[in-house]
Amino acid sequence: MLIKRLEENVINQIAAGEVIERPASAIKELIENSIDAGATRIEVVTVAGGKNLIRISDDGRGMSEGDLRLAVERHCTSKLSDDLLDIRTLGFRGEALPSIGAVSKLSIRSRTEDGESAYEINVRGGEIEGPKPAALTKGTVVEVRDLFYATPARLKFLKSDRAESTAIADMIKRIAMAFPEIRFSYSASERKPIEYPACLGEAGLLERIGQILGSDFKDNAILVNAEREGARLYGFAAVPTYNRGNAQHQFLYVNGRPVKDRSLSGAIRGAYMDYLPRDRHPVLALFLETAPQQVDVNVHPAKSDVRFRDPGMIRGLLVGALRQVLAEQGHRASTHNAGDMLAAFAKRTQSENEAQREAQYAARSNMDGNYQPTPNQNFNWQNSANRPLDYGQDYVPAASMPSNSNSNSNIDSGGFREDAPVYQVGEAGSYTQPMQEHQSRMDGMDVVSSDVRANETKATPNDEKYPLGVPRAQLHKNYIVSQTEDGLVIVDQHAAHERLVYEAMKNALAENGIASQGLLIPEVVDLEEDDIDRLMVHAEGLSELGLGIERFGTGAIAVRETPAILGEVNVQGLIMDLVDEIAEWGTSELVKDKIDHVAATMACYGSVRSGRILRSEEMDALLREMEETPNSGQCNHGRPTYVSLKLSDIEKLFGRR
Repeated sequence: MLIKRLEENVINQIAAGEVIERPASAIKELIENSIDAGATRIEVVTVAGGKNLIRISDDGRGMSEGDLRLAVERHCTSKLSDDLLDIRTLGFRGEALPSIGAVSKLSIRSRTEDGESAYEINVRGGEIEGPKPAALTKGTVVEVRDLFYATPARLKFLKSDRAESTAIADMIKRIAMAFPEIRFSYSASERKPIEYPACLGEAGLLERIGQILGSDFKDNAILVNAEREGARLYGFAAVPTYNRGNAQHQFLYVNGRPVKDRSLSGAIRGAYMDYLPRDRHPVLALFLETAPQQVDVNVHPAKSDVRFRDPGMIRGLLVGALRQVLAEQGHRASTHNAGDMLAAFAKRTQSENEAQREAQYAARSNMDGNYQPTPNQNFNWQNSANRPLDYGQDYVPAASMPSNSNSNSNIDSGGFREDAPVYQVGEAGSYTQPMQEHQSRMDGMDVVSSDVRANETKATPNDEKYPLGVPRAQLHKNYIVSQTEDGLVIVDQHAAHERLVYEAMKNALAENGIASQGLLIPEVVDLEEDDIDRLMVHAEGLSELGLGIERFGTGAIAVRETPAILGEVNVQGLIMDLVDEIAEWGTSELVKDKIDHVAATMACYGSVRSGRILRSEEMDALLREMEETPNSGQCNHGRPTYVSLKLSDIEKLFGRR
């Protein structure tokens, strides 16, 4: 006979290869067991990235002697009923513990709350020893030593200790986010400990997300809470201007299970496509709850992939909920823009001060080649007898000192003088006509640029209650400075108006529809039958966007209409790109993306240009429209349209705080 029955140990090792890919996979399975056991505290300890030791302790319900004996056998579980579709726990396959025991030295100690004693069982490369009495107060302690010692070939494929430890930390982070009521801790020999204290109450979820994603996310988070056909979506998503360079900061959960699903990722991309450039990604943590019968989690042994019975409904719920909350935020922009601005100010001020000191020293050195520091200049010298690297506190730059002892005399080096003209703020490095009617005193100066005086608006008692404030000035013919109740706002007039025009164009397209342009001769595109089938599923939606397609015999489609707004189109390339997108993401957003791109380009050219001087009424109208228009906090390219500084931030710049 050529066919033979595999030995039990070999079967377990094959199963372990599917379930336990690396130390992080083993820890994931064990943490899920602890959560299913009702634990409120889970501690994870590893050595050498989990290769030498994994120890997981919990305070869950524990297991009896009989349960321990069955727990390490394949296909034994307490979590599954007769209905495979009615899965309400994280684990259900009954493969994790025997798979781990088949490739490592596994030890489990456990005690139930009412048990008289704890029991311990050991598995060495699939060989079971025990159970036997042991010492433990409550819960379960699982130790995994020498992972993959029974399969040395798999051990060679593991990465460095630090890389494996990073993968473990990321996995714990993703599970901990879904269970804020549980305390998680992780200690490793090659990294700092991680601690996620339990977060209780209504604000517990946001508090746990803040522990993982940082306090900046909490400041920029939008609450998401929507329902559709029995499915509920909740969680938090960041405003578009708070984004990252990759999708690693997107956390998606289905019935409490962390998943990585292409259809869900594609829905997020579609929801944010109007607000972010293609190389930027939103930050969010979203939780989808649906009936167990509506989702299949038994797709892969690792249980990270899921399949929905009605993927179109789930996508519609996700896209609709995100677009709605983003639109409700109106002009809101990321709070970290102000921090970036302050950091840029601080960095530039420091570099300018250093350059000024260098220039002052060079000027003195040119006057006297034998220049030596005076006693009150505490220079630090390094590798040179003639070049000071740092000035002491007693040093006073000559350019900032009066030319003589007369307090009413002029100030050297371009300082203010009583008889000096004050110039209008213009382009960088340039000045325009001098202002008259000014008083410039060192004590209590009241010097205002002509831009400010010309564009000042008369404030009413309620003006400063506007979120974007009252316009006070236009700087460099592009930036509007407005005063708010507790600070100031700087608006990029071109970027802001570009978004306003774009939103108006989208509304017009939505109301009037997208005009199509019939082709004089339909263009035929040859495709595989599978690609044609996938494409024709979206034919009705593409028709609404102005793209008319139909089958053309076997192995081809005919394109009869294209969106008029796109002008001359490479039909062949458009169809091929559509086919690739549908195959990868299961959606056909490409045509809409192209239409939106054209609308965005038209909005860019049709908006207020940089360099145009605005009247005070125009600036005020722009700010008021921004407050009423959704998504006005970022331009069509995903950049912020304004930066807000609180009065406390401004005071920091001047050392008042």
